Amino acid sequence: MKIFCIGRNYALHAKELGNAIPESPVVFMKPATALLKNNMPFFYPEFSAAIEFEAELVLKVAKNGKHIQAKFAKDYYDEITVGIDFTARDLQSKLKEKGLPWELAKAFDQSAVLGEFITVNQLKNKEAIPFSLHKNGSKVQEGNSQDVLFSFDELICFISQYFTLQAGDLIYTGTPAGVAKIAIGEKYEGFLEDKKVFECEIK
Repeated sequence: MKIFCIGRNYALHAKELGNAIPESPVVFMKPATALLKNNMPFFYPEFSAAIEFEAELVLKVAKNGKHIQAKFAKDYYDEITVGIDFTARDLQSKLKEKGLPWELAKAFDQSAVLGEFITVNQLKNKEAIPFSLHKNGSKVQEGNSQDVLFSFDELICFISQYFTLQAGDLIYTGTPAGVAKIAIGEKYEGFLEDKKVFECEIK
């Protein structure tokens, strides 16, 4: 199982971090040990003082494929949820300054919160999927799939040019604007449309 993550897929998020708008998808990966499922708590790591949340829509790949054409892309995902890409922003900034890879800041243990999946056919509007993240009961981030720079189908096509997609692979499709630091004692809840798909306490 592979975890693909897409950076800078919402223009306002790229802007808030001072990043250029990409001309093609920005792809990085996390190992399976990054997954945090079943509403388990997140334990704040000692190596960072600035962990930030990034709420994202997450696709589950439905079947194997390589060099997938756009007209077939929708056949390769049929389940979706909301997750969090936890980012050690202080560490990431240091790595970027030196031109080094991001893995230490993005792929550490428990850095990929994953919610309960629902089938795409259950969505009210497949072309405009709202999602949100709540902290201690208050909404702190929200987005909509219609605002992405690269659609789900485009991501499937692009990623499959370089990697064979396999059933069960995950694609974190990017975060909208509004990322912020987390703190011990906070409780986060992710919503897909109006359905809560995960909760995660910071310890």
